[in-house]
Amino acid sequence: MSDSKLVCSGCEHEFTRANHLIQHFITTPSSTCQAAATERDPDLPCFEGDAFGPADEYTEGDFPGLGDDPGDAHPDSDEGDDDSDGDNDEEGEDFQGGWEPLRPGTPTEDSTKQEDAGDDDAMDVDSDEATGPAVPPIQKVARDAEVFVTHFGESAGAPVPDQNTTCNAFEVYESSLPHSPGERPHLYAPFKTKLEWEVAQWAKMDGPSASSFTRFLGIDEVCDRLDLGFKTTKELNDLIDKKLPSSRPKFFREEVVVGGQSFDLYRRDVIECIWALYGDPQHMEYLCFAPERHYTNRDKTMRLFHDFHTGRWWWDTQKAVEANTPGATIIPVILSSDKTQVTLFRNKTAYPVYLTIGNLPKDIRRKPSRNGQVLLAYLPTSKLAHIENKAACRRTLANLFHACLKRILSGLKEAGMAGLIMHSGDGVARHCHPIFASYVGDYPKQVLVTCTYNGDSPVCECPHDELGNFPCEYHYPVNSIGTPEWASRCGAENIKPVQHPFWEDLPYVDAFRSITPDILHQLLQGVVKHLIQWITDIIGEAELDAWVRRLPLNHAMRAFHKGILCLSCVSGTEHKQICAFLLGLVIDSSLPSASSAALVCDTRGLLDFVDKTLEELDSALSMFHDNKWVFVTHGIREHFNIPKLHFLNHYTRAIRLFGTADNYNTEATERLHIDFAKDAYRSTNCKDEYKQMTKWLERREKIMFHANYISWRLGERVFLPSPTSAAAAQSHIRVSFADLLCPYMIKMTKSPTLKSVKISTIETSYGASLFIPALCRFVAQFRNPLGTAAQIEEAAHDITIPFNAFINTDFYDGETLDSVHVYPRVTSSTGKVTRFSRFDTVLVRVREATPDSNNPLDGKSDALIGLRVGRVRVVFSLPPKSVEKLFPPNVDVPPHFAYVEWFTRFTARADARSNLYLIRCDTAHDGNPLVSVLPVSLIEGSVALFPKWGRVVPKEWSSENVLDRAGTFFMNNYRDQRSYFKYH
Repeated sequence: MSDSKLVCSGCEHEFTRANHLIQHFITTPSSTCQAAATERDPDLPCFEGDAFGPADEYTEGDFPGLGDDPGDAHPDSDEGDDDSDGDNDEEGEDFQGGWEPLRPGTPTEDSTKQEDAGDDDAMDVDSDEATGPAVPPIQKVARDAEVFVTHFGESAGAPVPDQNTTCNAFEVYESSLPHSPGERPHLYAPFKTKLEWEVAQWAKMDGPSASSFTRFLGIDEVCDRLDLGFKTTKELNDLIDKKLPSSRPKFFREEVVVGGQSFDLYRRDVIECIWALYGDPQHMEYLCFAPERHYTNRDKTMRLFHDFHTGRWWWDTQKAVEANTPGATIIPVILSSDKTQVTLFRNKTAYPVYLTIGNLPKDIRRKPSRNGQVLLAYLPTSKLAHIENKAACRRTLANLFHACLKRILSGLKEAGMAGLIMHSGDGVARHCHPIFASYVGDYPKQVLVTCTYNGDSPVCECPHDELGNFPCEYHYPVNSIGTPEWASRCGAENIKPVQHPFWEDLPYVDAFRSITPDILHQLLQGVVKHLIQWITDIIGEAELDAWVRRLPLNHAMRAFHKGILCLSCVSGTEHKQICAFLLGLVIDSSLPSASSAALVCDTRGLLDFVDKTLEELDSALSMFHDNKWVFVTHGIREHFNIPKLHFLNHYTRAIRLFGTADNYNTEATERLHIDFAKDAYRSTNCKDEYKQMTKWLERREKIMFHANYISWRLGERVFLPSPTSAAAAQSHIRVSFADLLCPYMIKMTKSPTLKSVKISTIETSYGASLFIPALCRFVAQFRNPLGTAAQIEEAAHDITIPFNAFINTDFYDGETLDSVHVYPRVTSSTGKVTRFSRFDTVLVRVREATPDSNNPLDGKSDALIGLRVGRVRVVFSLPPKSVEKLFPPNVDVPPHFAYVEWFTRFTARADARSNLYLIRCDTAHDGNPLVSVLPVSLIEGSVALFPKWGRVVPKEWSSENVLDRAGTFFMNNYRDQRSYFKYH
């Protein structure tokens, strides 16, 4: 062969050896060189990509030497989880291949494969059909940027030095316990022994009813053998009532007379309740005393809102208070209420009112076990049946609500204006102003608080027939209470003329701004519920449920094996779980192209509304309103004048005022009902129940505080140093909680799930048909990391596996944040399937995540750089005796491996309509799946995929085999908050 023939006519590169030219033709990603290779030798195989990407995503710089390809270059590292018990693994085993109603147009599997080739063009990621905005790289800034803080000023939140106490709250509490003069109380005082204290704690916190506990104590020798100082429940109650100091105020009863009938109001002093939260020593480390402005850039042009103290309300209110009282510490008072059922029958209800303060982080306020909420009152629950006129009855109920709350909050008027000295749990005194900030409630409570009519907006003057417009152009109603034109203004502004709203005399209060968004009832139980129904009506019940039943299983997604339309009384949690895959149900709808694109954008707009920056919130809402015509066109809706949907216009306003919406979500209120209403009622004899309920709660609060005191005495509670100046108070380091971006750590089980699994079993039952070649390539590459693909492939042929069985292992951790399930189908002796197979998809780190200006993913989903989706077929470890034979000595061999089938790399751009990345099952040039064996440490976590269904999903598909039969998928960024925040 002459030298002239050793030149590639595509790139004009000259080669010194013929095999170098052939290697160049095989591995080149250049289409020009591939054409030259085909012209030279039509049978010469061309480079189609490898485990780390297709050919068109490589450059010549990726192939060192004379066209040699590094091939399966060893991936880098990270983590994941595998094979822990899931919540829904067994739920639908009998429904995987079960009967379902015949759906019109259901294709066979063969026809779908033929149809899929044509559908690829319709779903091209470069399509211009979408009306949604492009996603800016703002979430990278929120994830990675340093937070720059602007404090309010030197005086805000300043301690009052001459008012400080020398002891903390636990020391004050200790002085109130029974003790001898000059001596410290016994550790468990007023209980004689540790055993007596633990029995009392069990009886009040987890034990049986009062009568059952008395019968237990009455058993012969129980009290004597346990050396208990009480022999009945009454004696224990007397001990708690008389000898345990109160950490929170007592309830007292008042009568409310309406129309000649009296009703009971049980309430606590509001100032004492605020003091109990503010002065609780377990909260001292977390308290915030002054507002702050947080920014994500050094120029302080990008504002960050999260906790309550970062909102504008506190900053603006601090300005107003500082004008009269420099150095003031504002205590934002947050109220919530909701009527709840306390019995399954007889329609018995309770109307609790809860109070918390914005000085506490939202992580504590939302967690009942941290005691960040206090029960303030039980409102009357009467329906005033003795008032026969319905309109008069409604007006009276509204006035009764406001009159009761006005009485309960009367202490805030003077304290909010003049302030008072309050001590935090460490004894530091500050001049505090408790000010009503926000009211948390569902839509009926919002209407009740603002005195508006049902069906109207509780926060603006928008007429009912314009609620569906976007953006909202109406302002907040003007507060004219107490003026002569009050009644006429109420009529003009469509507000109920309540005689005396509870907020009329409270300082620095705007009732209409105090109404906050409600994620549970407005978004999940409201807007999402409507959206699901609209999608069902437009797609069809049978087809929608068919898609749901066939979704691939994933740790973060609940499996609805019977579909979602058979659910009744769907909870907010279930609606949130449905949101994790809702977008995947509309991507391949059978609507015309324009309607299908609009439906995808509608769904994406409302799903994106829950996890965006403030500008993107309005953009996402605008996307929905721009495309909502699809529901009108198909006869689903005639209008969108829905108050809950309208309130989405005001979310950005509320977030700027009070921080993110999880600061004031009614989910916390619903959870408090269990402790403060339902459990309290069950502890009574159902007669004169409120007196017993309040007493039961007081005793429990005493026991909980005493348990914290004992932990402090035992050294389990350590206080941080107290700030001694305003500047120190503002820079005081408050304990924070881990965020959604914490790295996942792998912990393997001590013992494998199965031992000595035969290779033949792995190749058949686990579907790892190319297991031996993949393992040989891994061993060859491990021996020679710098070898070319050809060298690795040649060396792999010379490797002999010195065993025929593997140890199969799985992932495990104490708290499972993510998991990867890998197991084959299991059948009983009768042939019935007892467990369907499951081989989850994962994100694998294939190269370092080094930002590259030429990388098409930079600036969009930078967290995906260097990652690739694979499907785990086997997780295994090698027999110890064989490691020495396969690998060089003095080399750290990974203890656990995974056999992975690869998907194609992420496309250059996400799908324009859904903003999801399109991937396909990757194959080698011989048509076999592209597979690799790799260390488990490279797995970063599981990933959920949406199959590309086609117009109608084939009947043969199921959640077990859909990953095998659907060739095209979208990466699901909506499966949980972490995936959305990190990869979206």
